[in-house]
Amino acid sequence: MTIQLYRLTDNDQFPHPDLALDEPNGLLAYGGDLSVERLVTAYENGIFPWFSEGEPLLWWSPNPRGVLLLDDYHCTRSLAKLIRQDKYQIRFNTQFEQVIRRCANVKRSDKGTWITEDMILAYISLHRAGFAHSVEIFNSDDVLVGGLYGVGLGKVFCGESMFHTEANTSKLAFHALVRHMQKNGSRFIDCQMQTPHLATFGTGEIARKEFLLLLDHELTRSTGSIWREFDPYPLLSDK
Repeated sequence: MTIQLYRLTDNDQFPHPDLALDEPNGLLAYGGDLSVERLVTAYENGIFPWFSEGEPLLWWSPNPRGVLLLDDYHCTRSLAKLIRQDKYQIRFNTQFEQVIRRCANVKRSDKGTWITEDMILAYISLHRAGFAHSVEIFNSDDVLVGGLYGVGLGKVFCGESMFHTEANTSKLAFHALVRHMQKNGSRFIDCQMQTPHLATFGTGEIARKEFLLLLDHELTRSTGSIWREFDPYPLLSDK
């Protein structure tokens, strides 16, 4: 059977995520562009871009969806020990480009990274527009040694990637993100796909239909951005 995948032009709207393929899981459409407007619309509808160098621009909405419900967050013993050592400084949105480029250079077991130069430039534009954010970890020498980035819409954060060059610093960035969101009344982090690493934090999977309802509810109840001001230090105590 021939599968006809939806092709986007620059002016097309996304098809509904329910039309995504079962195999490969969540593939919804191809084409379009990586403009700020397109990316914001995608994330608002539970859709994200994911493609490798040389491939067309691919859009996804997998089923089930990897999600961390913040009430289920688990701080591991090793991370709690690192937090008590108070040896790192946490910052938000001060070195977004450096973080995304470090994430692009993480060695992976598959064929490469989806964080292509086009993606990097698109998310830098998204960051400058106030929608993409980074959490950054600096050591005592003021060197960037860990972090993560993603897209923040209202009280929702859609995680994209993380990196570390010193042990557990990406986990520390994730912890700071969770505490910030909890402080501001958020309910979940969109992790897109479940992984064994994310499962250690308490992430799980929910059906796409349930995820879209949760996403819509959170976007509807959001009354402004929680991503403009950060106070990370009180958030680092173990809970």
